[in-house]
Amino acid sequence: MSESTLREQMCLLAKSLFDRGLTHGSTGNISARTEDGGLLVSPTGTSFGRLDPGRLSRFNAEGVLISGDPPTKEMPLHTAFYETRGSAGAVVHLHACHSVAWSMMPDVNEDDFLPPLTPYAVMQLGKVKLLPFFLPGDPAMGEAVRGLAGKRSAVMLANHGPVVAGKDVAAACNAIEELEETARLAMMLRGVNARSLTGDQVRQIVTKFNVEWNG
Repeated sequence: MSESTLREQMCLLAKSLFDRGLTHGSTGNISARTEDGGLLVSPTGTSFGRLDPGRLSRFNAEGVLISGDPPTKEMPLHTAFYETRGSAGAVVHLHACHSVAWSMMPDVNEDDFLPPLTPYAVMQLGKVKLLPFFLPGDPAMGEAVRGLAGKRSAVMLANHGPVVAGKDVAAACNAIEELEETARLAMMLRGVNARSLTGDQVRQIVTKFNVEWNG
């Protein structure tokens, strides 16, 4: 994919997420690998609804900003995923309402954040790790992701929002939408004796669809 096409795709998908309320105001950030090993990143303080393809932060393969506006302050999150997951071609971070709400529930499983409600969250995300609260922009968030040694494609920042790495921008956006929708289901069903997938059903999905199921 040419860089110009990638720029347009990033902004188009970001606007779609914004228009459907999956992030708001100037929250959220998105990045993608370029063909030369560099990165395109949403600038700091920008809205997903109004990203300008020509002003995306452009890094070269050595991690040096070479054009565009200053990048998001959450760069440590993005670089940590790229450094630990060789398959990562894009990273998306949202401030999505239901996943943030689910992160505040006292009985959430920190090692397996999402309950097994549908096969698609298992297929697209594997296990999601709930990380503790960090101040926005804290480099410690990146260190927490590095501490997972590339074993998770998705994490949830408590009281903050989800972060997902995918093979490309479309895959990362699809997966983070699945995360938010599963959290929405979990909130809707909270306190109800709902029928989740069984352990055997989850194992069948993991095996059939070759799901990364680490940790």
